[in-house]
Amino acid sequence: MDEALLGALLASTLRVSTPLIFCALAGLMSERSGVVDIGLEGKMLFAAFAAGAAGAVYGSTTVALLVAMVVAIALSWMHGLACVSHRGDQVVSGVAINIIAAGMTVVLGIAWFAQGGQTPPVSAQVRIQPLFPEIAAAAKDIPVVGGIVGDGLLSHNAMVYLALVLVPSIWWLLFRTRFGLRLRAVGENPQMVDAAGVSVTRLRYTALTLNGMLCGLAGSYLVLAQSASFSANMTAGRGFMALAALIFGRWHPVNALWACLLFGFLDATAIRLQGVHLPGVGEVPVQAIQAMPYILTVVLLAGFIGKAVAPQALGKPYLKER
Repeated sequence: MDEALLGALLASTLRVSTPLIFCALAGLMSERSGVVDIGLEGKMLFAAFAAGAAGAVYGSTTVALLVAMVVAIALSWMHGLACVSHRGDQVVSGVAINIIAAGMTVVLGIAWFAQGGQTPPVSAQVRIQPLFPEIAAAAKDIPVVGGIVGDGLLSHNAMVYLALVLVPSIWWLLFRTRFGLRLRAVGENPQMVDAAGVSVTRLRYTALTLNGMLCGLAGSYLVLAQSASFSANMTAGRGFMALAALIFGRWHPVNALWACLLFGFLDATAIRLQGVHLPGVGEVPVQAIQAMPYILTVVLLAGFIGKAVAPQALGKPYLKER
């Protein structure tokens, strides 16, 4: 395969995988603390709307990112209020967040901008630009691997590299720190954590706060780095893909990364296959190509949701003994 094609495919894979990585890490933080998070899709969608609206109105990348994270954190806290404080059904609460986000983003978009639920495009100054454009252009002249290094690895913006850096960072946080030990313990045996004098509620709210920050980054990436504006339901099931990647990765950040890259590769390949004629098959239907990542999501959930060992207290409300 041509090096330029390999480089373009690698670049597309990393770009498409970035919001999935952010979202999978968000789900990891929540579910390692024992809180099921079906609402990843809704939080990412609302964060994308918030980033698009704030970016268009205020013309600031920083403000857009902060507003997106604040909105996603607020939704995470709402989920915590229902499930952690009042011991409600975690799946129902997550589904409610998805429904609220799908409806409210369109309603607010129509009310504020009168563009059919979309936000105005953010300016080029607000959009997040590639971090090393000169180095990427120079690397293309390297023999044999120039396209792979220049286009595939060095042509990305800061959020792509941040997503990749967060994977080992969260691994270190979960498996090499006292906070991570307590967080994993509260997802396995909250009674033991409570007996040790550590607040189960505080730990779970802390995990949900981190969850909201990561969902905010995932949603803002869609508007500030991938598209130029928010459109209705633009997440297109990415939150559920991230949840599938999390389960397939057995609630481990590195394994979840590989699963997200697999989804990203399939999505990038599907884009490349549009309009291509295969021998003996003819032109592949666009609908079949676009369905590939979603088919894999269903296959992984059906095949691994019963085999992957979830945290023991996942989905179980904790009632403090008097």
